[in-house]
Amino acid sequence: MLPAYIQIHDQIKKEIDEEVWKIGQRLPSERDLAEHFEVSRMTLRQAITLLVEEGVLERRVGSGTFVASTRVQEKMRGTTSFTEIIKTQGKEPSSQLISYRRTLPSKKEVEQLGILPSDNIIRMERVRYADKVPVVYEVASVPEKFIKNFKKEEVTSHFFQTLQEHGYKIGKSQQTIYARLANEKIAAYLEIPRGHAILGLTQISYFDDGTAFEYVKSQYVGDRFEFYLENN
Repeated sequence: MLPAYIQIHDQIKKEIDEEVWKIGQRLPSERDLAEHFEVSRMTLRQAITLLVEEGVLERRVGSGTFVASTRVQEKMRGTTSFTEIIKTQGKEPSSQLISYRRTLPSKKEVEQLGILPSDNIIRMERVRYADKVPVVYEVASVPEKFIKNFKKEEVTSHFFQTLQEHGYKIGKSQQTIYARLANEKIAAYLEIPRGHAILGLTQISYFDDGTAFEYVKSQYVGDRFEFYLENN
């Protein structure tokens, strides 16, 4: 006979598949679910934790446990903006601007963007959302010379679109992905527990003439976003 927590796991998953529990719906408290299944809260928590690890459920700090939506996917080919990725998934993109400032670049930004240490950059810190669910925390650095005539809103809300509207042609991007655990700050912004699995991504985006125009360091919630490769 299967352990009790596995039976509960299978039952909740079955009910989600049958849309008894719908995408984005909040589940009852662990205490109520434990009473419903007539098990201890520890046993119930084992089942919920397993479902969270599988990406079927998601915990939101201070809000409870919800049926997870389908993960947002990004195809690792070419250069695509976050806004475009979210829209192609049938979701509504939005963002929370945490900081936006003009500053001198760090040594890493000088190296990655191919600029001088004396060249000013705009560095912006944001949380990006899909259907109001936080997906990624990012810090983007852009040489000021490319955007000095842009409005702040044009840069923070639809940067790639703004570039194209001003005649810039977007070229390739260079991406590096790595795994890590969320620290306290990132966990708070992304509404996940501290130590939750996240995907780190660094990306350098170029114009079609090979000039780097953006250096981004992003941290994605591992069970809300996935990357996939497509070969030509």
